[in-house]
Amino acid sequence: MEADIFLYHKEEDTLDVESFQGEKRKVIQPASLKDPKLEKLKEALGDWINRTLRADHIVVQSLEEDLYDGLVLHHLLSRLGGVHLSVDEIALTSTAQIHKLEVVLEELDKRLGLQDGSGIKWDVKLIHSKDLLATLHLLVAMVRCFQPDVDLPPNVKVEVVVVEVSKSGIKSDVQTEVLTEESRDADSASLGNTEREDPIEQLLKLDAHKVNTVKKAILHFVNQNMANVGLQVSDMDKQFADGVILLLLIGQLEGFFIPLFDFNLTPVNHSEMVHNVTLALDLLNDSGLQISNVAPQDIVSQDIAATMKVLYLLFKKHKAKCERTSREK
Repeated sequence: MEADIFLYHKEEDTLDVESFQGEKRKVIQPASLKDPKLEKLKEALGDWINRTLRADHIVVQSLEEDLYDGLVLHHLLSRLGGVHLSVDEIALTSTAQIHKLEVVLEELDKRLGLQDGSGIKWDVKLIHSKDLLATLHLLVAMVRCFQPDVDLPPNVKVEVVVVEVSKSGIKSDVQTEVLTEESRDADSASLGNTEREDPIEQLLKLDAHKVNTVKKAILHFVNQNMANVGLQVSDMDKQFADGVILLLLIGQLEGFFIPLFDFNLTPVNHSEMVHNVTLALDLLNDSGLQISNVAPQDIVSQDIAATMKVLYLLFKKHKAKCERTSREK
């Protein structure tokens, strides 16, 4: 068994036995690397990173190859935790990369509540050596801490070989490593989903008069801000469908001007409407508002739940600032 394991990793150039003599190292079994559940987890984590770092123009294509130098982890920590560290933006040498990882991982471990060292399944050496298992454990922990509403595939497990190299030889043992927790039973899952359900989805299940009360509050907030450009919204269900008012509202709230050549001011077909709404959602993501489970087509098709989700997030973010402005006037 041991010979096969080391032959495989020698061919893939991913394991240097001498580099961890005297240590224990967990190595994912080749069969587990092809597990569809693991592939889905890697894809979900990659998509999450790319959505989070879109404004930084960072694109991750391989978790194994793109996180080892600390750049991506540094930006994730800055975006998600609001932490700005005094480290070089780009570390070119191995020494500089290791130093950067030491600083970033020390702060990350604090944010994850693991500063005492217990429960940590990654370290600088493992991340820098492009250890996939350690990288996955770290990213899953970050999602659970910073954005627990992000859906990761449940019940992802891999078979690993625990290898210990010493002067007397090599010892190994096959174990199962849990990357994401098992799904709850149907009742517990149903309860958990209700607790995590989007506030707007919960709202729309209430009595009609309660829904209308919230819609009026959001509409008042919208018109407060659209008055500056001489526009009035009376029909929330329809007037946001072409994306124009949504774009103008975002510009007013976020304090920037959207060039008219970037969108269609008078869209005449479905494609132009989708373009406008797509631009609006991209701008919101770039500004740090994570819009989940809303596609541009939802807004264009006048899906009131989708429209209210977007407006509610803007309302929630800017309501206090607008109230202060009104009082000062």
